[in-house]
Amino acid sequence: MIKVLLVDDHDIVRIGIRMVIEKMPGIKIVGESNDGYQAIEQVQSLKPDVVLMDVNMPRMSGLEATRKITEMDKYVRIIILTIHAENPYPKQMLDAGANGYLTKGCAALELEEAIKKVYGGQKYVGADIAQQMALSMLPGGKKDSPFDILTGRELEVMMLLVRGKKAKEIGVILGLNDKTVATYKYRILEKLELQNEVKLTHMAIRHGILEADEIGVLN
Repeated sequence: MIKVLLVDDHDIVRIGIRMVIEKMPGIKIVGESNDGYQAIEQVQSLKPDVVLMDVNMPRMSGLEATRKITEMDKYVRIIILTIHAENPYPKQMLDAGANGYLTKGCAALELEEAIKKVYGGQKYVGADIAQQMALSMLPGGKKDSPFDILTGRELEVMMLLVRGKKAKEIGVILGLNDKTVATYKYRILEKLELQNEVKLTHMAIRHGILEADEIGVLN
């Protein structure tokens, strides 16, 4: 029996994933966490074989939690299950020690296959993610993203900023106070050598992190 820990801060999402996994033979959910800190504690106490990890969570991001869990327990396998298909998320998460990467739109059969393959010691990347990563390696393909220099938490703040979220909203989503959000915003703009959020948004669109129709037509 493959023991799975489900990590996602949205109750409804966890319920849906649990219902899907409960129908998979040979796979059992042994615990659920709603943030990275709790996930680390449950990896220690429950000893799951596979962790299904979201990226954007309060207190500790999936990226930070993945790094800490892989350092703490070399036997546990981690599959990122997120809405984010665009670079630099896949590269950063896999570099942090994740064994697999899927989007939440994947089919139940693909999720089952990913769990079993990762449990067996293989890597698994969803077809849409694999194609994107392969294309980036071709001549003329998209290369490393400038956003690769951001930390996991900076990346999360950046993704919310370019989608028009205000400091208070970002603080609620990520479990941060307004001052901390402002500090992250300053660091992001400084690292990327940008003057304001408008230029940050344009950069996100140019590098495929954000679609223009997500925010409307930009001037």
